[in-house]
Amino acid sequence: MGNNISIVTGGGAGIGKAISGRLAKKGYKVIICDRNKEKGKALVAENSRYIFKACDVSREEDIRQVVEYAVDNFGKIDVLVNNAGIIRRREGEKIKVSDWDDIFAVNTRGSFLFCKYVSEVMKKQQSGRIVNISSIAGKLGDITSAPGYGPAKAAVDALTKTFARELAPYKVTVNAVAPHAIETDMSSEWSKEKRKRVVEGIPLKRMGKPEEVAAVV
Repeated sequence: MGNNISIVTGGGAGIGKAISGRLAKKGYKVIICDRNKEKGKALVAENSRYIFKACDVSREEDIRQVVEYAVDNFGKIDVLVNNAGIIRRREGEKIKVSDWDDIFAVNTRGSFLFCKYVSEVMKKQQSGRIVNISSIAGKLGDITSAPGYGPAKAAVDALTKTFARELAPYKVTVNAVAPHAIETDMSSEWSKEKRKRVVEGIPLKRMGKPEEVAAVV
């Protein structure tokens, strides 16, 4: 497995960082795509199996360049994890259209574009694994005053099923993992009251850890 190549978007922090670490321990080369260049460079210094590529997943050209880099340098892509995501917290009547557009550009459009370009590679090699990080909000609707986030993740669920059907004949699997309350920068924005209310609804009475999501991936 030492020659296997993976791409993880939003791999510089939180769930993405945990997934990158898990893949590296399994022997994968991990191409970490993130907008934060400082975090990316720091990660590369920590682990020789990491390769950092500055990438805004809302930009098609950035995505195309990452996929081309992987193919040109390694000749294949074994795993893609679409993890990059953002959230904007406002009530429905207060959310700006620009916020809505940004949420879909990163969470949905970015996942679609990476699936689009990577699927071309995986079809040719007749193998591959794609995992999209969705959210329970995609199934229940958003529960944290961020009305654009749930719909964007619901679209990711539908996108996953669409590509799963298309790529199955080529021995490529496409799945989604839908976390709920995980200890990340995103959930750190919650108030104490919000955190308490969420934890009370979880059977284990605690928040999940990024490493637990990485294990599922």
